[in-house]
Amino acid sequence: MKGNTGAAATAPPGGRVLALCGGIGGAKLVLGLDAVLGAGRLTVIVNTGDDFEHLGLHVAPDLDTVLYTLAGLSDPVRGWGRVDESWNFMTALRELGGEAWFALGDRDLAVHIERTRRLRGGETLTSIVADMARRLKVEARIAPMTDDRVRTIVHTPDGPMPFQHYFVKHACTPAVTSISFAGAAEARPSPVFPGAVADPSLLAIVICPSNPYLSVDPILAVPGVREALEHATVPVIAVSPIIGGKAVKGPTAKIMKELGVAATSAAIAEHYHGLIDGLLIDAADAAEANLVDIRVATAPTTLMKSIDDKCKLARIVLDFAGQLANEREPA
Repeated sequence: MKGNTGAAATAPPGGRVLALCGGIGGAKLVLGLDAVLGAGRLTVIVNTGDDFEHLGLHVAPDLDTVLYTLAGLSDPVRGWGRVDESWNFMTALRELGGEAWFALGDRDLAVHIERTRRLRGGETLTSIVADMARRLKVEARIAPMTDDRVRTIVHTPDGPMPFQHYFVKHACTPAVTSISFAGAAEARPSPVFPGAVADPSLLAIVICPSNPYLSVDPILAVPGVREALEHATVPVIAVSPIIGGKAVKGPTAKIMKELGVAATSAAIAEHYHGLIDGLLIDAADAAEANLVDIRVATAPTTLMKSIDDKCKLARIVLDFAGQLANEREPA
């Protein structure tokens, strides 16, 4: 069904929202949803395909970005890591000739060390994240996509690269020929996920404006996740990460071009074909609404610079979800 709406509304009373997201872009909308919905009404399933072992530590960049964002600890300038960070560890590591291509701040380092210690002690990533969120006074429920090891591999003309090597060490410069998710076929969703999808108070499932290929596809690659979304009884909405043919941040547009896909919101809708009921796009791309074979809503802007921007977009997402839910109900 084709269509278009742009009205905003306050959050509906009661009910929960399930969000799927990656790092910086997704975390911005998650913060808005959490603020608009209120305490305890948001569950966030976060990509862990970016996780890797560095300096003997389990580093989980997207999980930490979401955790820091919801805890009010994220650095607003860099967009990643903790605010008011210090870098004594990295300075000392460089002096010793250590691997310093991936920056770990002193406060950030505490999270990686504690997470690694607890994982080696037999705890699950789901349990550890939940406890850290509680200690940092985060009321939204944050969970990894899986407690199993899944790693995003970026394939290039020079061979396959672990994601962080492509993204950080090589600054996204190699051309991307394909992307795979090692270990996904054997993985199971976090135990938080089935309950969140089946929650009778669930209002909507939101795919945040994260990179579809690097941040959302790893989540969907975990067996059972895509199928659960396809059979969801509530609206599934994606927010396009593309504005006027460009990605706000990160290599989304570059990767789409290298994979032979146009950097358009219509292409995002096609990527999620059969999975979503609606797509939210920026007003700059409103002309693409008629090219999309599902319901489309436009927001005055999907660019989120301030907390007000994040809350406004969250309200538009929730209003759109309400409209789609009403359309599902029999006359």
